Amino acid sequence: MILDSLLLFAVTAQLPGQQSVTITLKDALARAEEYGGQIQAANIAARLAQEDRKQAVAASLPSLTAFNQYIYTQGNGTPSGVFVANDGVHVYNEQLQAHEEMLALARRGEIRLARAAEAVQKARTDLARRGLKAVVIQNYYSIAATEEKFGSARKSLTEAEQFLDITQKQEKGGEVSHADVIKAQLQLQQRQRDFQEAQLAVDKAKTALAVLIFPRLENFEIVDDLEQLPALGSFNEIAAQGTANSADVGVAAAALNQAALAVNVARYGYLPSLGLDVFYGLDANQLAARTNYADATLIPAYRQNLGYVAQATLNVPVWNWGAIHSKVKQASLREEQARLDLTLTQRQVQASLANLYEEANIAFTQVESLKSSVSLAAESLRLTLLRYTAGEATALEVVDAQTTASQARNGYSDGLLRYRAAYANLQNLTGNF
Repeated sequence: MILDSLLLFAVTAQLPGQQSVTITLKDALARAEEYGGQIQAANIAARLAQEDRKQAVAASLPSLTAFNQYIYTQGNGTPSGVFVANDGVHVYNEQLQAHEEMLALARRGEIRLARAAEAVQKARTDLARRGLKAVVIQNYYSIAATEEKFGSARKSLTEAEQFLDITQKQEKGGEVSHADVIKAQLQLQQRQRDFQEAQLAVDKAKTALAVLIFPRLENFEIVDDLEQLPALGSFNEIAAQGTANSADVGVAAAALNQAALAVNVARYGYLPSLGLDVFYGLDANQLAARTNYADATLIPAYRQNLGYVAQATLNVPVWNWGAIHSKVKQASLREEQARLDLTLTQRQVQASLANLYEEANIAFTQVESLKSSVSLAAESLRLTLLRYTAGEATALEVVDAQTTASQARNGYSDGLLRYRAAYANLQNLTGNF
């Protein structure tokens, strides 16, 4: 039979040499977090922000530098050589330098700003995670819907084969004309093409999900719970959860906090800076802790080379043509923009929740109607075939009844997909996935 050969093609289309694994929606979401490129990129961005925060903390702490230098100056018969500013022909600098910006001990704005930037990246990671979940949910239930349609296409193909068999038998008995047989053959060919397209749709849907949940393409099956419709719940409860747990709102709120801290950091430009440096080591003409004098009668008979020096530097901003004021104003404008973005995001989230809830609610109310249409279309097809066998209906009526039955089954699958996808996205927006 043609149906058997097409089924064999569908089976052999699987990846060779691999066993099929069964994946639930929960498994698919967990695998997507592990293998999803969006999550990995967001995690890297969060880790980069974490390193920025560590660098900001380190910048506020004292630093220690080892300074090593040798200076050779052309000799001219004098102790200092050609360059008077040098201490001699040979100068050795071996010093440890400890530096601290004293006011940084009290100013923690840079550290708080870096922490706020890290919080923004973490919020964006959560946003990427939920965005990926939304795609996985849609792809997962798309597989279930396309498999339902594949089953419908298989049934339609069987119905077309049966109708062709009926017309051929009735033609031999002289009950119908050859035109009915041709009509049945055309219907069968169309159903064969529909069956192939349905199989292709299943393969495409599986591939779209596989690239998100596997490190490489694998054979898998899903747990089809498309017809298990969970209760939707009240809109007020969903809206409250969505507003409180929205990843978009979390990102916007974190960005506002970061912008507010940036204003404080920009104002640091008005303040003076106080640096403290301590040097310990040697700055001498010999690479030695002390230099012995040629005249032993001198007291002491050597020059101490190893020692320390400390210096404090106070820089007070006096005039910079309004650059600091401009930076503060710029940071304030960014804060204002971030506050507007937060307000807009909150409104958009509320609108998205309302639209999704209405979508799910309408889809839920239509499921029973679509299911009833499937039963009515099947009964209509059965009665039409009986009438055709009795010579009371035409082949065109049978074909029309078969088409109606196929459309009703596909419509029911689309209705289930519509509700499950809307419901799952609501759960994702409210943080319940």
